[in-house]
Amino acid sequence: MELRDVSFGYGGDAVVQGVSFAVGRGEFLGVIGPNGSGKSTLLRLISGYLRPWRGQVLVQGRAVERYERRELGRLIGVVPQETAVTFPFSVTEMVLFGRTPHVGGFGFDRDSDLAAAQRAMQRTDTAHLARRAITELSGGERQRVILARALAQEPAILLLDEPAAFLDIRHEVEMYDLLRDLQREGMTVVSVLHDLNIAALYCDRLLLLHEGRVARTGTPSEVITYATLTEVYETEVYVALNDITGCLNVLPLSREHRERLRERFRAGGGREQG
Repeated sequence: MELRDVSFGYGGDAVVQGVSFAVGRGEFLGVIGPNGSGKSTLLRLISGYLRPWRGQVLVQGRAVERYERRELGRLIGVVPQETAVTFPFSVTEMVLFGRTPHVGGFGFDRDSDLAAAQRAMQRTDTAHLARRAITELSGGERQRVILARALAQEPAILLLDEPAAFLDIRHEVEMYDLLRDLQREGMTVVSVLHDLNIAALYCDRLLLLHEGRVARTGTPSEVITYATLTEVYETEVYVALNDITGCLNVLPLSREHRERLRERFRAGGGREQG
């Protein structure tokens, strides 16, 4: 998947400006950045939901607008930040919606569709909710069902917009463990995250957006630095290596500690922490 000099906005205001990057097959890319930096819009452009003002979005070497919707649905699964559902579909029915790109002309679910839905529910720990109405579930349970719906598509590329926003710690790490497993099985994963610690722990590469532009891209250790985060997020943070994981950890700081850290950073001649 590749973006070439992509720009897009709403009305007359540009939200994504001149963004270029590529994602290899089976890679786990994390998209990070402050609120309003264009992360969700970028996912909508990749999925084909939005068309860029300028530039190209290529999936498997082909412009995304040249795909038929059903064909694109067999390639790309999407887990949005929130999904509004007012009709009390059962969990099984919701997950089966993910099979829509595969269903034949008569629109009847086949044994293979039911089997794909069951596999997706088992992998997302939602099989025990199969008969429950989606409207009766908690936010975290619902989000896992939406992930199951995307997995039922059996896509080559999975796009996720803050998929763990409503999950507790246990289900958050279980979701990202599952995404890591899917990546190792060959799926390409692109996830928008606000949790920089999760981004550092699971992602192969990070794309840091700032005001609609690419501020930095690279491995977590190349992107998650005190100087970069302080500049882009406009607040001081503490960055250090985790002794157990060997990955970077980012801690927010209160005003008192931010002021103390500024003094320490200036006194050290601008050297990085950790």
